Amino acid sequence: MPGDQLQVLNALDVAKTQWYHFTAIVIAGMGFFTDAYDLFCISLVTKLLGRIYYHVPGSHTPGTLPPNVAAAVNGVAFCGTLTGQLFFGWLGDKLGRKKVYGMTLMVMVICSVASGLSFGHKPKSVLATLCFFRFWLGVGIGGDYPLSATIMSEYANKKTRGAFIAAVFAMQGFGIMAGGVFAIIISAVFEAKFPAPTYAEDALGSTVPQADFVWRIIVMFGALPAAMTYYSRSKMPETARYTALVAKDAGQAASDMARVLQVEIESEQHIVDEISNGKSKEFSLFSKEFMKRHGLHLLGTTSTWFLLDIAFYSQNLFQKDIFSAIGWIPPAQTMNAIQEVFKIARAQTLIALCSTVPGYWFTVAFIDVIGRFAIQLMGFSFMTVFMFALAIPYNHWTHKENRIGFVVMYSLTFFFANFGPNVTTFVVPAEIFPARFRSTCHGISAASGKLGAIVGAFGFLYLAQSPDKNKTSAGYPPGIGVRNSLIMLGVVNFLGVLFTFLVPEAKGKSLEEISGENGENENTNNGNRTVPIV
Repeated sequence: MPGDQLQVLNALDVAKTQWYHFTAIVIAGMGFFTDAYDLFCISLVTKLLGRIYYHVPGSHTPGTLPPNVAAAVNGVAFCGTLTGQLFFGWLGDKLGRKKVYGMTLMVMVICSVASGLSFGHKPKSVLATLCFFRFWLGVGIGGDYPLSATIMSEYANKKTRGAFIAAVFAMQGFGIMAGGVFAIIISAVFEAKFPAPTYAEDALGSTVPQADFVWRIIVMFGALPAAMTYYSRSKMPETARYTALVAKDAGQAASDMARVLQVEIESEQHIVDEISNGKSKEFSLFSKEFMKRHGLHLLGTTSTWFLLDIAFYSQNLFQKDIFSAIGWIPPAQTMNAIQEVFKIARAQTLIALCSTVPGYWFTVAFIDVIGRFAIQLMGFSFMTVFMFALAIPYNHWTHKENRIGFVVMYSLTFFFANFGPNVTTFVVPAEIFPARFRSTCHGISAASGKLGAIVGAFGFLYLAQSPDKNKTSAGYPPGIGVRNSLIMLGVVNFLGVLFTFLVPEAKGKSLEEISGENGENENTNNGNRTVPIV
């Protein structure tokens, strides 16, 4: 009858935190560790690629990637990720989470390795190969977003569901940090083994031939953690919510979860039949009924993720330029090629260690205490404040005596991105939509985010250039400068504050209660109230 919940789903909702929860977090989380490593490691080696393949004899500064090539190298994986999020998100609802989960991992492993290989040795062929395989690497990474989030949400209990999903996503912080640490180690080893003069001392000799191995090793290493979890993913049972509510097989769902939870569970096929035969359930994705119930929620999840990723990814991708502008990374001509990789990696690692990783785990700790809505609103608000605090007195921060203050403010912006919307935009779409649309809607929301990342990755390579054409990087037209770019990001963050009011609170509720799949009060929409009732 309407309002009844399957025993197998109730057992999952009220289950105490057990070993299988942590196993699921690790299995899903290692995918996100790899995702972050693969997406962000490219920003560590773009300067090196410019020195190796675009050296200009007689130039006073090291070679740099041409604007179109730099935009492609930095952004092509995001295009693939967007594609993968839409395709594998849809496939996860059609074929099941488990069947598709292993596919995404194998794509990631193969393309991580292939990214470090080249068809030919000329700049055009090397960069074309890199971009081709990074696109398909992005497709695999994209598939991991909706599937990992959906699987974790459907396995978790309702009391700590937010923390479990957030913990999966928080592995991104360790992936970003691991990329920096590994680049530090590799560059230190190569610098010790193959010392070279600075660019100012010997332009050609500052980039040793062995430097070509450095970037390849760094981008290929991402295959290792993904490969290590493939077997574990293949052994995970299908989620009970997909099996019972989408595949309509209550017996299999009860059998699978009885093994996982180690309790006896009744199949209750008659309840599944009643739910599936209910007239109120007969609506499709993007139908009038779907838009009435979930349209504003989908607008909320897509818009906030889009706005967040414009700010988040543009910061990450041009943070090395910001550090150079304020003097944290020495001028390129005062270093050799491998030293530059070391200095850029050190800066990224420090930011990850001091703000990115702590921010993620603060969200894990508090998301089921103060709720998704409060954390997201707070995060966007503080990001707005700190971004304007960086931008408006930008000239003040460029003075040598104020550089540490700039780094602190910049780190706080990252901290509140991660103790804020960077995690909640991932968590909420995995909770608020019906099971048969959950993976697809999460994929749509995530793809909207990656569209924002593309805007940030491509757009800010140009926008952050100096308005003075004599001070722009080689090949770039004049932009609006770092200060005005930061002001624009502040405005983007403020819009995120406004659109957060479309996002419902899911704290402490079962997935069926939120989506109305138990047939209870579906038309009232009380279960999807945006701001929690105090």
